[in-house]
Amino acid sequence: MSRKTPCAVGINLGHDGGTALVTPDVMIAIGEERLNRTRYSPGWQAALLYCLRAAGLRLDDIDLVVISNVGRTPAVPSDTGLAHLGVEEERIRVLDHHLSHAYTAYCLGPYDVATVLIADGAGNHADTETFYLAGPDGIERLGGNDSNRGRHGGIGAAYEAFTEHLGWHPQEAGKTMALAAYGDPTAYLAPLFDLHDTRVYGRLESTHARGVAALAATTGFDFGPPGSRGDHPRGIDAAAYLQDQVEQVLCALIQAVISVTGVSEVCMAGGVALNCVANDRIRRLPEVSGLFVPPPASDRGQALGNALYGLHQLTGELPRRSLTVDSFGRFYSGEEIELALNRDTRSGLVERRFVPFTWRWESDIATCAAQMLVDGRLVGWFQGGSELGPRALGNRSILADPRGIAGRDALNDRIKHREPFRPFAPAVLTADASRWFDLDGPSPFMLLAPAVRYGARSRIPGVVHVDGTARVQTVDPAASPRFAALIERFGALTGVPVVLNTSFNDREPIVETPADALATFQASDLDALCLGEYLVEKL
Repeated sequence: MSRKTPCAVGINLGHDGGTALVTPDVMIAIGEERLNRTRYSPGWQAALLYCLRAAGLRLDDIDLVVISNVGRTPAVPSDTGLAHLGVEEERIRVLDHHLSHAYTAYCLGPYDVATVLIADGAGNHADTETFYLAGPDGIERLGGNDSNRGRHGGIGAAYEAFTEHLGWHPQEAGKTMALAAYGDPTAYLAPLFDLHDTRVYGRLESTHARGVAALAATTGFDFGPPGSRGDHPRGIDAAAYLQDQVEQVLCALIQAVISVTGVSEVCMAGGVALNCVANDRIRRLPEVSGLFVPPPASDRGQALGNALYGLHQLTGELPRRSLTVDSFGRFYSGEEIELALNRDTRSGLVERRFVPFTWRWESDIATCAAQMLVDGRLVGWFQGGSELGPRALGNRSILADPRGIAGRDALNDRIKHREPFRPFAPAVLTADASRWFDLDGPSPFMLLAPAVRYGARSRIPGVVHVDGTARVQTVDPAASPRFAALIERFGALTGVPVVLNTSFNDREPIVETPADALATFQASDLDALCLGEYLVEKL
């Protein structure tokens, strides 16, 4: 890379810490958790080194470092400690949390002009919902929540509070969303949110589980005992009530915001935008002509939004990088993969459990994997650069046959150790998607939950949720040729061009390196591992 090439680095100082590096030709990004193997980890140092090494640069080559954080008070350059690494404060900028999300949503999206809505648990300056008008000339903030209303009144804070009441980490909102399909959303009749023009006012009076307890005391509603984790009917109904209320207020908010901007193509980001059930309802609104949500919509995308903003400042032009795949990590060579397979210490392999295995190079790893799925095997799939978002999309995946429930149950019992009410996702070729799912366009990032076509439900029960929906990933052969080839081969063998796809991990961050993949393969009950072009099997 030429030193004359403008280069910006983004750093997220909050939870889900990480770093991104962006030039006119390169985008590299990774979360700190993928490197230190601690979920939701703050920090950015290892991620910064990763990005610099991947780009072949040094800190002296970086023109601008852009940082952001969570909390009412924005960060200041001295918060980073970058001065100790020789980065002068003149090279550091601070970006508003929600504006960082807006850069990720718009710059990675397909629309020339868009309405941008950000909704999360907390930004800076008490922001929880903010909307913008974005176009080639810039991203302009037009409005947001009442700054005098506390964070507890926001959509994201309410979801976090109910999730904590149900017994999970506030960041595990996906569990609450999955549980909601089993409950009765009309069990509690009072609204959870009010919308005045474009401002949301939630009924909770405080954040976290205590807010749910206070609401129960005020209304007389029984949301079940704290920590029920899906084992109490009132808790299940509480999840359904929350999900329904969130869908209603989001749809109303989108309609209100579009009436202000006059633009029907919508980009969303912030943790709330990961709610694929709500997204599917939003995309069907008559006022919405298009919906884009970036795969790292939560704070995992903050570093990337910061870096995109930095490049905008350096070049004077908004960087537009319309995404087709969520692959921001670096590629690992065959030599690096072989280091891990040979148990070479230089690979960073830490074997939590020593299991003998054999490995060999395969000329057509996709066909090999497809046959193993047909044979009922659970396969780890490691290809290309890692995903930045929270969902594996064919680069760091575990795959299974969706035609029965045996693979699903084996994944839950033997490998993922997840709650049984959580569904697994289908990956389908884009050209076949509308025949199997109620989709009228691509869904490459697993951020929509359409209905499974009625005639298809009995053919792929392993990926159909209790309400008849599925969190679909459509796969374009031009964007993901090897993963698409696997699905195509599986379809040719079975008549079903759909595979079950879940993230390559077991109660840990998704694997990043070949050594991570090999360690998790040994420690779990996976039957086989496709590591690049190498097939690994246990003896």
